[in-house]
Amino acid sequence: MSSLNLDDFTDLIERPDGGVRRDAEARRERQIVPPGALGRLDDLGEWLAAAQSAVPVRPIEQPRVVLFAGDHGIAALHVSARPAGTADRLVRAVLEGATPAAVLARRLGVPLRVVDMSLDCDPDGLPDEVVRHRVRRGSGRIDVEDAITLEEAETAFRAGVAVADEEADSGTDLVVLGDISVGGTTAAAVLVAALCGTDASVVTGRGGQAIDDLAWMRKCAAVRDSLRRARPVLGDQLQLLATVGGADLAAMTGFLLQSAVRKMPVILDGVVSAACALVAQRVAFRAPDWWLAGQNSGEPAQAKALDRMALEPLLDHGVIVGEGAGALLALPLVQAAAALSAELPEAPEPEPELPASEAPGAESEAELPE
Repeated sequence: MSSLNLDDFTDLIERPDGGVRRDAEARRERQIVPPGALGRLDDLGEWLAAAQSAVPVRPIEQPRVVLFAGDHGIAALHVSARPAGTADRLVRAVLEGATPAAVLARRLGVPLRVVDMSLDCDPDGLPDEVVRHRVRRGSGRIDVEDAITLEEAETAFRAGVAVADEEADSGTDLVVLGDISVGGTTAAAVLVAALCGTDASVVTGRGGQAIDDLAWMRKCAAVRDSLRRARPVLGDQLQLLATVGGADLAAMTGFLLQSAVRKMPVILDGVVSAACALVAQRVAFRAPDWWLAGQNSGEPAQAKALDRMALEPLLDHGVIVGEGAGALLALPLVQAAAALSAELPEAPEPEPELPASEAPGAESEAELPE
């Protein structure tokens, strides 16, 4: 039995300030550009005002990319285009600046943090700041065994909470959340199918490397078999993460919940972060009010999860590479919304109309020359 009481998050998480949002809406109506002319940027600016409890909105000055990393045992069934147990190669590429997410983060001037939770490699080959939260090496094959133990799930969840606190305490004002994994989209599909009550084929996509038809059929079968193991533990979110999730997904769920507690907005990237957000929503129903969906990755499980949470993706560019790249593309849009909301001047008040007799240049009949 876990000593972690997830119900506490229901009481700890408040909604963004509705009164401040109304003030932001009123201010927007007074600005020189007509309301609605900026489309969704208006809504984003008002959402940020409520999240910050500030009118006008403060600029996003210290964003941060946080990527949770892990290997999933289900990848041994060849459900991914990448070989099982090779997520550490992706981590090294990110750290070397040689991935789309790393390039975008560098270009946008956003620090990038990788948190190893369960990579299947020797931790000595990675920097200490990457591996210090690691729970275990790899995870179980979720179609036939638990991903991790309940104790490991609690440790991973608490690690995610700790990372959120570290970011909030350091002044991070918005997080771009993603994952680095092999087999992670399969585990995510199982979580979404279980929580939404759907079949495997409805949620199974082709992953970040667009697997072929044969691999997709193997993935469907893996999701189906894993789903049978997930359904009996649906009432216990931590046990669900232990059974069919993994240390990285448990950590991401803890991170999302604690970010909401700390009132730190988060942009979700792809299907893995969406699945963890769906689990977090089951824990605390107000938590999704603190999150944005950065992009539509095309994964059916992501679409299902976002629909359940009433989150509409900001972008739809077909980016499937993962690692936070799609959400990073949405960051300038959020920053633009903040700038427009804060810096557009208000329209001048119209001058009151004077009676005709008092209008400038008007003369009474008595003053007219004969």
